[in-house]
Amino acid sequence: MKKEKTIFSNIELDRIIEMAWEDRTTFDAIKFQFNLSEADVKVLMKKELKFSSYKLWRKRVENCKTKHSATRVQGIERFKCNLQRSITNNKISKR
Repeated sequence: MKKEKTIFSNIELDRIIEMAWEDRTTFDAIKFQFNLSEADVKVLMKKELKFSSYKLWRKRVENCKTKHSATRVQGIERFKCNLQRSITNNKISKR
């Protein structure tokens, strides 16, 4: 069965790359949101990044235990950090 190639907008590409670089975001989250497997993300990153950046990313992913849901520490069930609001300077609080 041949896989259909999806064309992403620049905003979606930027978000996929951002999620791939984040340590806490699993490949499962990328699959859920963009329907890209880990292998698809690797191909996309190789195509979109400079080769040296791609090598750095691959080395980082291989050593990161939080990128794969099976190797994550128990208790991490979210995709964003507790400090996300202060990092992004989001002033809107949930009430």
